[in-house]
Amino acid sequence: MTMQKSRKNRNTVDSPVFFRRDDCLTLAQARYYQDLLYRTVKVGTELEFAMPKGARREEFQPGIEKLLKPSKDMNRLGDLGVFDVVKEHCGIELQIIGRHPHWEALVSQYDQILSGLLDKRIRMKYTCGLHFHMIGIGLSESIPDIVLANLWNIQRKYAPGLKFLTSAGFRPDGLCRRRQHNAHYEFMRLSPANMKMVEIQKVLKDSLEVPEHQNFFNLEHAGFDENKDVFPFHIELRYPDGDLSAVSISAKTFLMLAMLLKAVEISKFGLLHVGKIHEWKRKKELMDLISNNDGTLAASDTSAVAGDVMEEFRTNARELLMFLKSIFIVLDTPAEMVLQALSELPISLRRIEKDDWREIDGQLRRLLNPGDNSAAEDMRLIKIIELGLIDRQEDYSNWVKLAAIKAGIPAKSLDMKLAALKYREPVWHRELGRMVFLK
Repeated sequence: MTMQKSRKNRNTVDSPVFFRRDDCLTLAQARYYQDLLYRTVKVGTELEFAMPKGARREEFQPGIEKLLKPSKDMNRLGDLGVFDVVKEHCGIELQIIGRHPHWEALVSQYDQILSGLLDKRIRMKYTCGLHFHMIGIGLSESIPDIVLANLWNIQRKYAPGLKFLTSAGFRPDGLCRRRQHNAHYEFMRLSPANMKMVEIQKVLKDSLEVPEHQNFFNLEHAGFDENKDVFPFHIELRYPDGDLSAVSISAKTFLMLAMLLKAVEISKFGLLHVGKIHEWKRKKELMDLISNNDGTLAASDTSAVAGDVMEEFRTNARELLMFLKSIFIVLDTPAEMVLQALSELPISLRRIEKDDWREIDGQLRRLLNPGDNSAAEDMRLIKIIELGLIDRQEDYSNWVKLAAIKAGIPAKSLDMKLAALKYREPVWHRELGRMVFLK
């Protein structure tokens, strides 16, 4: 009996608990707001970095501007999606415009941005951060308070895992930057169980403990209407450390979007509970261990984050990704695979092994592992379907045999390749006698 119980505990996650509220979304409302936010919310970044040793910003920055060609227009993506290049306390900050969440386009965009920067030998120091802005571009209606409240509580419940997964320091006793510029104290303390989000915003604004714009979850840009619902929708998430891996940044972009869409999904049930008293107390203790102002060189002192304690952070990160599983299934991107790898071995632990940024990015790309040959096979199969190169077949099995020969793919592998293209919704069209894509 004991062994069975232990096995169950390893393979299951406790069901989430919710506070029932009068403003829960209906099933139809949840579907609507998920679709609305997916279509309108753009996830942009503020990417901070330091200049090469000995370089003067006044002389170095013009070259960065020439390289990245900022559009300085939020409604025009420009060549690389860079809005502006500005001075930052650690050196330079890139303000990168959010775009429609598409994996290949996002990775390509950051590839182009970062390859030029790395060629110029920029550095990522402990003073550098990677801030995510979620902005409802063109959103013409308010978002219910319960959605923002659930997004707030999702990140409170999984704050240790989020901080660990997005850590990018380069010393065992300095896994991430200091707490000062992404302070969690008030964030962890303020609960939407007894406050509206507009009231939490006011507390953060009036606080003398933490400057409003330096909060772990920054609400200063959000607006609220007469019903205390959110309009305009603009929030900033400041806890990720600076990052120079295109694959990592792209995966974290989808993480931010997934948490938002999950917040809508669970708003049918009420407000997410952050955990039992002793569990919640431990999470706050873990946050103090990984995010503080006690380290050197602007780092947190994370010397206590090792062994079983580090495993607590990993467990919390794993639980977050499991909680978001329903959203990642719908998004259908490689982001979840990358995030799972980062939950076990974040950028910080990779940098501690002396891996440079290109090596780290390469490690994450190899996880996706389609390989050039497989990608070429996929493209040949897609071409056959899209152009209808094989049609008027009596049944699916005949089509498979001919398509496999034309694409140079073993027939037994073709079904698996079609399954991998599920985001295009391939279906058998009997009248045409061939496969077609619905998307």
